[in-house]
Amino acid sequence: MIVTVLSALAEPTRLAAMRLLADGSEHCVCELMHELGASQSRMSRHMQVLKQAGLVVDRRDAQWVRYRTRPDLPPALSRLLDAALAAEEVRA
Repeated sequence: MIVTVLSALAEPTRLAAMRLLADGSEHCVCELMHELGASQSRMSRHMQVLKQAGLVVDRRDAQWVRYRTRPDLPPALSRLLDAALAAEEVRA
């Protein structure tokens, strides 16, 4: 599982999406697309990878899909995510 998570977070758009989701609220794909400059299909694919890695959960709301960081993220994955987000801040 750790390799899947690291692989998911290694892609800059997915890491940026996780940074947006780090505020704890839900974000629709349209919001993520706008903030990250990605097409709908590209953003949906990135979010699917993050979901398969166990980092996010989704909720359908009419025609929209809303994502948020998985609330029951295991502590080890939570620390890994925190470290990846902190490392990105240092590089920026």
